[in-house]
Amino acid sequence: MASLRATRAGRPTALRLLLLLGAVLKPQESLAQLLTTPDNLDSERKVMESYKEKVQDCWQNYTNDMDSIEKDWCDWAIISRPYSLLQYCLETLAEDFDLGFPNPWAERIIIETHQIHFANCTLLEPTFSDPPEGVLLALIIAPICLIPFLVTLVVWKSKDSEAHA
Repeated sequence: MASLRATRAGRPTALRLLLLLGAVLKPQESLAQLLTTPDNLDSERKVMESYKEKVQDCWQNYTNDMDSIEKDWCDWAIISRPYSLLQYCLETLAEDFDLGFPNPWAERIIIETHQIHFANCTLLEPTFSDPPEGVLLALIIAPICLIPFLVTLVVWKSKDSEAHA
């Protein structure tokens, strides 16, 4: 223990490292749990298979909801409920299985729904065109002509204030 360097407070550096490591790891975690074993890989594989099945249930519910909609799929007021339910289902499942969201399977489902249901939806935005040349020239020339007038006014007022002082 004498060979370990001491910090300013006199505690060994290794002890501070262990304290830091303990603060980073969750209480139920340990360094041994971070190592992957064949049993861990098998259980992780089973969890992912179960998750994929549940995600497919979310997808099936969503497609049933979308198929029941007879109107335009591009109208957000109509499709917002099924889409929000799909997102909620995917997020809840990811949380239940201790997976992050979005994850590859959830992203795959979201991309698939956009390709299938919203491929023909485009935003109708107005296209802007240039104003007529007369308006454009007026908007360019007006400030250019105004600048010399304002400079003259400032110089004249500054000379006027010097005369009174």
